[in-house]
Amino acid sequence: MTDYGHELQFGLFPSPDADRADQTLELAQLADVSGLDLVTVQDHPYNAKHLDASTLLAVIAARTTNVRVAANVANLPLRPPVVLAKSVATLDILSGGRAELGLGTGAFWDAIVAAGGPRRTPKESVDALVEAIHIIRGVWGQSPDNPGARSVSVTGESYSVSGLHTGPSPLHSVEIWVGAYGPRMLRVTGRLGDGWLPSQGYADPDALPAMNAVIDEAADASGRGHQSVRRMYNVFGRFGTSADFLQGTASDWVEQLAELTLTTGVSTYVLGTDDAQTVSRFAAEVAPGVRELVAAERARRAAPPSPSPSKGHVVSPAPADAPAETRRASHSTLRVRPTPDDGQRLSRSLPWDETTRPVLATPDGAAYTDYQQSAPQHLVDIHDHLRTELAQVRDIVGQVRQGLLTVGAARSHLNTMAMRQNNWTLGAYCESYCRVVTGHHTLEDRSIFTHLRRSDSGLEPVLQRLEDEHHVIADVLEQVDEALVSLVGSDGYGTAGHAALDELQRAVDLLTDTLLSHLSYEERELLHPLAEHGFG
Repeated sequence: MTDYGHELQFGLFPSPDADRADQTLELAQLADVSGLDLVTVQDHPYNAKHLDASTLLAVIAARTTNVRVAANVANLPLRPPVVLAKSVATLDILSGGRAELGLGTGAFWDAIVAAGGPRRTPKESVDALVEAIHIIRGVWGQSPDNPGARSVSVTGESYSVSGLHTGPSPLHSVEIWVGAYGPRMLRVTGRLGDGWLPSQGYADPDALPAMNAVIDEAADASGRGHQSVRRMYNVFGRFGTSADFLQGTASDWVEQLAELTLTTGVSTYVLGTDDAQTVSRFAAEVAPGVRELVAAERARRAAPPSPSPSKGHVVSPAPADAPAETRRASHSTLRVRPTPDDGQRLSRSLPWDETTRPVLATPDGAAYTDYQQSAPQHLVDIHDHLRTELAQVRDIVGQVRQGLLTVGAARSHLNTMAMRQNNWTLGAYCESYCRVVTGHHTLEDRSIFTHLRRSDSGLEPVLQRLEDEHHVIADVLEQVDEALVSLVGSDGYGTAGHAALDELQRAVDLLTDTLLSHLSYEERELLHPLAEHGFG
């Protein structure tokens, strides 16, 4: 079992078909507002149906603000390394540091030759890739052998440069992800790559451990260490009822991908799909679920063995005659603090009476191990993420309202397109956020609260109240959804446009009041129970 501990990332791999260019750009924007990390496109310059990958990535970068963009993978025989290096560096500069480079040796040699490229043997292909990586890093001024050099010289069989001035340098240290399958390419990945990017179908899950071992051996032998290579995976699936890999429910996907991370070290999943609903569910349901499962298991593995907590939320401290270092290391009071509710409200009234909330008594003398402290901290971290995303929703609503005022009643085609795009982006972002909140509350109701009930019946009044508030918040989310439907259905102008935005603002204000109040209440009451009983 191998988990390299890399941060989890999730991305999109849409088709670059020229006859559906608008849909591809919309999918990229959906990935951006839905919280995905990457948008990648395949690179087959000889394919008459495909858009040019480098140009498409530039437009995607211009249409988005958060996702990183990369070829998946660049076709080296038809992309000279110097030009490729300058193209990626330029994209990184213009996108604010959001470009990466997926790189492959090439395939479909008849088509490559038809497009004016060389025909290479397997050995020649790998040799050319090694030469290209040295040249590309040299052009960027990021050569590990000569960092900061002002010129680059590489003499190779396929590519040679002599005294070429370096630059421009990308804004950040661009990663090179290698599409590799054969033993020699895997060894090159271990020695020179920042990431390994295979595809399901060419390398199925059961083949990954043996291929990982080849990369690990090469990375360790080169002195880099096997954790220096990020393990990535292009995956393909659909939501359904099958037990097969990525053919079941969102929960099935979560379990399968989390297991793959914990057993084979894959930490970046790039989903190949052209279906907007699948993208939304992947971002809103699968990605957060995988992150939670993996984080919990990593915390469990990292924690030292600890005695079972005693009843009443209190864990006995170390013996009084133990050394001071032992007493400090074994148990401590709860360090996690609930987020305070400042009492400010944006709505005239709330759909519940906060004064009727049940309150648990704070246990006297409660002390917990570091491992036990991680459970309540994880809850606060999740809530902080929800708070941050809610602030972004409110900011986007404000931007759209300001845009409507700025555009005014001017009825030009460009203004109409701008308003419709703003409304579409706002709708996609809000819908994604609503799904995240709903998914979080569903997980609590079905799993965490059930576990806490079994562990301590005295928690029932608080747990029931929290579940009741989940239902109220679900109703508020429905109001947000209805307001979004009205907004996207309007043309964004005149009385209808203003009325739709006003209603959306009211619904988002009510969501802000209820959700922030609820999150603070839940933290106040459940931090100690979670420290004692965990998530289950």
